[in-house]
Amino acid sequence: MQNSEAMALSATLLAAAGDLTQRIHEGVVARGFADLRPAHGFAFARLAPDGATVTELAAHLGVTKQAASQLVDEVVRRGYAERRPHPGDARARLIVLTERGRACTRAAEAAAAEVVGGWRELLGEAEVRALWGSLAKIAPYGSVRPVW
Repeated sequence: MQNSEAMALSATLLAAAGDLTQRIHEGVVARGFADLRPAHGFAFARLAPDGATVTELAAHLGVTKQAASQLVDEVVRRGYAERRPHPGDARARLIVLTERGRACTRAAEAAAAEVVGGWRELLGEAEVRALWGSLAKIAPYGSVRPVW
């Protein structure tokens, strides 16, 4: 593959990721969660399973602890998350999603399903599964980080 082709492939992949992020965000807003930015969704992806500390969230997002703390302050103030005592570390606080935060996460999942459904209509089920498999080989850990 020539350099220009590699750049074109890179640009196409970035465009697809940007479009996916935007369309999921639009779906979240359409479902009643208009007070969030896409960056919040990247944080929710880390908080959704079992919560996280600010330090863990900062590492996930690739930002400073101060930036992660500001983001946490925003989502706590808006009712999407809450701080709880950490069960394994008395000095740390665990940030967990509230019911509103979980509802927003479900809205994002529904929006993502709509986008992928469009891909299935365009490409077919087999091609979408092949694409998923190929991308999983390129990004085996599936880390979801925003592009700042």
